Amino acid sequence: MPSLKSLAKDTAVYGLSSIIGRFLNWLLVPLYTITFAEAQYGTVSFIYAWVALTLALLIYGMETGFFRFANHDRYPDPHVVYSTTMTSIACSSTLFVILVMASMPWLSGAMHCPDHPEYVAMMAVTVAVDAFTSIPFSWLRYRHRPIRFATVKLIGIGMNIGLNLFFILLCPALYRSWPDAVSAFYSPTFGIGYIFLSNLIATLVTLVILIPDFTGFRWRFDRTLWREMLSYSAPLLVLGLAGIMNQNLDKILLPALISDPAEGMRQLGIYSANYKIAIVMVMFTQAFRFAYEPFIFAQNRTDKNDPDKYRPFRVAMLYFVIFSMVIFLGVMFYLDILRYFIGREYFSGLKVVPIIMLAEFFFGVFFNLSLWYKLTDRTIWGTYFSLTGLAVTLLMNYLLVPSIGYMGCAWAALTCYGVMMVLSYVTGRIKHPIGYRLGPLLTYFFLALALYGSAVVLTTGNPWIDYTLRTALLLGYIAFAARRENCFGLRRHRVKTA
Repeated sequence: MPSLKSLAKDTAVYGLSSIIGRFLNWLLVPLYTITFAEAQYGTVSFIYAWVALTLALLIYGMETGFFRFANHDRYPDPHVVYSTTMTSIACSSTLFVILVMASMPWLSGAMHCPDHPEYVAMMAVTVAVDAFTSIPFSWLRYRHRPIRFATVKLIGIGMNIGLNLFFILLCPALYRSWPDAVSAFYSPTFGIGYIFLSNLIATLVTLVILIPDFTGFRWRFDRTLWREMLSYSAPLLVLGLAGIMNQNLDKILLPALISDPAEGMRQLGIYSANYKIAIVMVMFTQAFRFAYEPFIFAQNRTDKNDPDKYRPFRVAMLYFVIFSMVIFLGVMFYLDILRYFIGREYFSGLKVVPIIMLAEFFFGVFFNLSLWYKLTDRTIWGTYFSLTGLAVTLLMNYLLVPSIGYMGCAWAALTCYGVMMVLSYVTGRIKHPIGYRLGPLLTYFFLALALYGSAVVLTTGNPWIDYTLRTALLLGYIAFAARRENCFGLRRHRVKTA
């Protein structure tokens, strides 16, 4: 099945850039936790939670809108869709920066950095540029250029990490011995600001590298197309905002729901650091999303008259579940090793890792299920699901966090994505059935949970015995899936319609 082979290939390439980038950023966590106090790391997490929310607002669903209309029969020239989308994002992002600069004193206080309004200014420019560059990156995905996509992403990530190491590790050492050598551009009092400065510089470098991808054709702004795109994307804006809030609202609410503000920021630091371990599942889901979104629209356009045109989607879901569960088992079986990516004082939060990983898995399944309302232009359903999830997130955080702290955030995330996943499946089965077979999907899921539970029960405390057993269980799971699914062959697949 060539189309699924292409999807697997693109997912692997997108995943490489995502995994390497996330992994390298992951390695910065010990540096942050050693250099900065827990409350300071909590402040960084708090600001980045708002950055994620703002980025979703500034993109306002136009990424998905671009893919939809670039593959639309009524708009045969994708360059018109591309230039119209970029013009819209550029104007709104510029307006955002102007509004932030005008509201700087109030915003810096709200972001818990009243003495450093430059933190807010830097992140405002960063998020505005990120919103704009999301469209050239979408263009690369549309044109199936994962290598350039990954290369540009990795250059930006490498620049960000290099600057973090320079400002946070090298400059303080030089300042202690030869202050005159670095005093022109380094000040110890700037603190966590160097995290934001590094991000800003890397984002601007990425923008410069992408210049060739928004030149070389005549820019056109089609008002009719723009209005149609806004109409299509408006529900996706609410969907995106609700989705980002589901992912980050816990980090925003946690300090406010703990009676002692200092303890709240400390718990946020611990929770955020342990969240980084579960980021492996997020990496895979994101890589799959980058490849899957253009795939579903192109597949739908190509195979309109195919009576079994949804078979590739069913196969993609099956392999998503298999690979996700392999990742889950890999992380949980070797968590005693992976935990050293964070400081020892943060080990108390390791119990959130399996919960967060399963929550992110549910979100990945939800994204797979979302194709039915995107292909049928009924994106309002995505809004309904996300708003329902947001209500669950709010309710459970308010009920659980005051009594059990950051563990309440983890359970809220799991429940939120679980509810969204089930609602999307049940509604899609009625409105636009794809024909997923629950039997194999549930088999792989519950088998993984059973193996994880067995590893926990059979733990002896002897690392050699424990790791041998866990490795055998992981290899056994992979062998079972390989045998059942024809060694992961993506050619002729036996998945049938329900």
